[in-house]
Amino acid sequence: MTLRGRALPGGRTAVGAAAAAVFLLATACSPPSEGEHAGGSEEAPAEKPSGEPDELTAVDPETVADLDEEHSEEKRGDVSVEISYPVVGGAGPFADELGGITDRAAEEFADAVPGAESLTVTGALTAAGGDVLGVRLEQKEKDSDGTRTGHSTYWYDAATGATAYSTQLLAGDEELGELHERVTELLAEQDVDTAGLYPIAGMYDSIGFNPDGDLVVEFDEGQLAPAGDGRVHAVVPRKEAEPLLSDLGERARAAATAVTPDFTLEKKASAPKDGAAGEVPGRPSPASSDVDCSDPEAKCIALTFDDGPGGRTPELLDELDEYGAKATFFLTGEPIREHPETVRREYAEGHEVANHTESHPDLTTLGKGGVREELASVSGLIDRETGYRPELMRPPYGATDDTVAGVSRDLGMAEIIWSVDTNDWKDRNSSVVADRAVKGAEPGAIILMHDIHDTTVDAVPEILKRLDEKGFTMVTVSQLLGETEPGEKYFDGEEVITGKDEEDSSENGDGGKSGEE
Repeated sequence: MTLRGRALPGGRTAVGAAAAAVFLLATACSPPSEGEHAGGSEEAPAEKPSGEPDELTAVDPETVADLDEEHSEEKRGDVSVEISYPVVGGAGPFADELGGITDRAAEEFADAVPGAESLTVTGALTAAGGDVLGVRLEQKEKDSDGTRTGHSTYWYDAATGATAYSTQLLAGDEELGELHERVTELLAEQDVDTAGLYPIAGMYDSIGFNPDGDLVVEFDEGQLAPAGDGRVHAVVPRKEAEPLLSDLGERARAAATAVTPDFTLEKKASAPKDGAAGEVPGRPSPASSDVDCSDPEAKCIALTFDDGPGGRTPELLDELDEYGAKATFFLTGEPIREHPETVRREYAEGHEVANHTESHPDLTTLGKGGVREELASVSGLIDRETGYRPELMRPPYGATDDTVAGVSRDLGMAEIIWSVDTNDWKDRNSSVVADRAVKGAEPGAIILMHDIHDTTVDAVPEILKRLDEKGFTMVTVSQLLGETEPGEKYFDGEEVITGKDEEDSSENGDGGKSGEE
């Protein structure tokens, strides 16, 4: 249904000469009223685009002067993939980004979803006005469990040539937090369980406007409610949303709520300007700028947990939060599928989520293809849940070779071993585990534990208390090491702290292979 602005009167009623003279005299010195030019003629309000009150606006393709479509069909292994999205003249960088986004979506679906059968991605313009474009992608996935539909919306700023995520319509993380609180309230009114909803870019990935300028936030089927319940969404009234918007958000709203006939982009960028993309609200960095681990007085140490998430990992997160401690979680495939809400929480609370393979094999026994399958699956799963693609992996048992290193490098991940092994998988005694963790603690240490064991979760409060009393700062691995090189092995952060290269400094001397479950 097309919603339009209030129609103007079709003409004026004739009046007597005397009445006309009085009217002109009374208004001769009056300023023009709102919606009226100085010359006295009224300006027609802009036509509203089509769209329901709970839907993002839809741009009529006939109103865009230079519009084309990118379309492709292919097979990725056993998965049928069909992708199409609009291409607007002069927005080459946007088309390139959409190509990369849809290609990655297809790759991750094929890699990470068991029984994947087909994927259809269809894009449509949700805004075209001024120097802003918006494209909403509808993603229909079919696998052995059935069919699900999801959405993501991306925005283009022609002034800079930058493509923006939906959360960049907001002024920052604080504003995303405020939106999250309001959306949580609105969804609760719909009896939607919001326990698994967190203010991260991977969940708030489809934000736009309805024809009245209200902010529409939508979530994928199956993300917050059973897939059969359909699309979950919240509509935040325009006046409530307005203070939360960034400059881009304000311009996007203007573009989305008015039809621009024969629209063309006046500003045409061949490539994004340096630094134009800006910060993305809801995408926390695994390395905070608050701590400098190269300063010995910081006494940085990295607590790491493998094989999860487990059923009691939320308790562990509560304990970490009490001490302001950050940790790194090396995740495996099936636990991610069983506890996606915990993965989202780990990421949302500033911990690092990293790759520990799909099924925990000794990677050195696999060929290149097998190693890639094990790692690509988990990276895809993490990205699909959080919007973040991991930069670190830990080979099970610490077992690695040139093939493993090469695949890790190709997938953009450094290999993280450890310097302290608590052997918590073998000795299920919380006191023993706590003593080993604290005894081995020294600045730069990377401590290995497993959050799937009750005794380890029970040991964490004591570990945190004693490390805190000793003045340690508990950080993520990326915070400890700084920038890492994909494919390279790291055992600890001693080089960061002392400048001394200590490769092969793991406690058991064999890369940790004997020390992990």
